[in-house]
Amino acid sequence: MIINTPNLKFFRYGFRKNLLFILFFILLMACSKKETLEAESIKTASGWGYTISYNDKILIKQTIIPVISEVKSFSSEEDALKVADLVIKKISRNTSPSVTKNDLILLKIKM
Repeated sequence: MIINTPNLKFFRYGFRKNLLFILFFILLMACSKKETLEAESIKTASGWGYTISYNDKILIKQTIIPVISEVKSFSSEEDALKVADLVIKKISRNTSPSVTKNDLILLKIKM
């Protein structure tokens, strides 16, 4: 008898993908009113992160470097704000706010 167990890795990927789509939709709706998104750096226990807010409500809170396999915060406040600015630019262009490894390399983020 063969028992199929769900692949948790696939579930987590699907969940993240759906969550990203919902977040992208909310941000698109927010930006369609031509209001501004604000980036702010936050200090974490191991480095830096950032938040992106709209009308004083935090929409994105990123405390770790996205895309890399390690759970690691940004090494400097400047690195965190560079990525936050990139995400805001992507949202303003009505594209997905996801960050790629290539984006991190182009921004010269220390990984």
